[in-house]
Amino acid sequence: MKIKKTILGAAMLLTCLTTSAQGSKAGDFRSWAPTPPMGWNSWDCYGPTVEEKEVKANADYMAEKLKKYGWEYVVVDIRWFVKNDKAGGYNQTDPIYVMDKYGRYQPAVNRFPSAEGGKGFKPLADYVHSKGLKFGIHIMRGVPKKAVADKLPVKDAPGVTADMIYSPDGQCTWLRDNYTIVAGRKGAQEYYNSIMELYASWGVDFIKIDDLSRPYHKDEIEMIRKAIDRTGRKIVLSMSPGQTPLEDAAHACAHANMWREVDDVWDVWKDMDLLLKIAPKWYPYISPGNWPDCDMIPLGKISIRGERGEPRMTRLTRDEQYSLMTLFTISKSPLMFGGNLPSNDEFTLSLLTNKEVLCMHRESTKVRLVSDNGGKIVISSVNPKTKETYVAMFNADHNNTQTVSVTAKELGLSTIKQATNLWTGSKVKASASTLSTSLKPHASVLIKIKN
Repeated sequence: MKIKKTILGAAMLLTCLTTSAQGSKAGDFRSWAPTPPMGWNSWDCYGPTVEEKEVKANADYMAEKLKKYGWEYVVVDIRWFVKNDKAGGYNQTDPIYVMDKYGRYQPAVNRFPSAEGGKGFKPLADYVHSKGLKFGIHIMRGVPKKAVADKLPVKDAPGVTADMIYSPDGQCTWLRDNYTIVAGRKGAQEYYNSIMELYASWGVDFIKIDDLSRPYHKDEIEMIRKAIDRTGRKIVLSMSPGQTPLEDAAHACAHANMWREVDDVWDVWKDMDLLLKIAPKWYPYISPGNWPDCDMIPLGKISIRGERGEPRMTRLTRDEQYSLMTLFTISKSPLMFGGNLPSNDEFTLSLLTNKEVLCMHRESTKVRLVSDNGGKIVISSVNPKTKETYVAMFNADHNNTQTVSVTAKELGLSTIKQATNLWTGSKVKASASTLSTSLKPHASVLIKIKN
């Protein structure tokens, strides 16, 4: 059985790599994110209401405290083009949209003052770039309903208006700002070309597109890929939300840098329970430029004006926070921190700045699920440069302390000589043949084995 699984995993990875290289430009984008992207996203702390001053404050913090560790993206999440949005159910308001004459959303000036005069996000992107960081935005799939209702022209598509490229079929069920764009219609590709052209002119380096991978919209994904490549700018593409269908993994590899494995992850253990089951299914598809995404990191101070509960420091215990960061890093997920960075305490900052853990996240390969026995979970990877083996051990049981063990043979080693806890730097006792540890409910340990 284990041999069959290994062969299947290798075949899936080969399919992913082969598909990613097809087409004149389809493989180029993978070099834009050779390691998993790391950054900050405004959603967990500000929902659809983030303002320019808050984005700048998080950029300032990242530049001062995190950039040297590899953190670089500053991402403005959902509905930056709505003047009157509020947290806690953004479909409840009568939105006042801001867009140009071609039906392309523009930043709301009351929230982003530097966008005044049609400047868009360029001044804010310039500010982020001046810090040595990269700038990103979130959008929804499709064409704005308002552009359709107003029959606004599609740029570079003479005679075509927005009402000629849309369909109400497949409209997002949880945010109804946009309609589906119908591939093959005159002006459909041109509309996506026009918005990506605009974002490139602003200096956007990263774009998260929602309602794209659950359900999976192949036609629009392909139009988006073409539109990004056409700009000539290296814009990393993140598809959201999950669960992305496994049967579409090869297509995702061929068109995106990252795609969500699950729906939104919040500061509740049930979301970790799901990730521990889903993330290993995506390990065969991890490769440079293709990163299955565990979602944002709901740590630090969240929900300041967010969508899940009152303002708070994360509800996850310290053990659970270590477990979340251990799973995200050994799984080589993109790391997009969701809390308000300037509100971080020293413990939260320590989770983001552990050099050994981030080295594993950046350099490791051959991620695999070693065992999952009654909530006793073992995941491993290797560092091809140092030949070190990494082992993450989890106790997913809700009530009982459990002993989690793994043998040298299971890890592909002849013996275990030197083991170190990556989070603490302390030596770990182990026999030559077995690594074993007692873990409280929801606790974990992350170990480096050097032979």
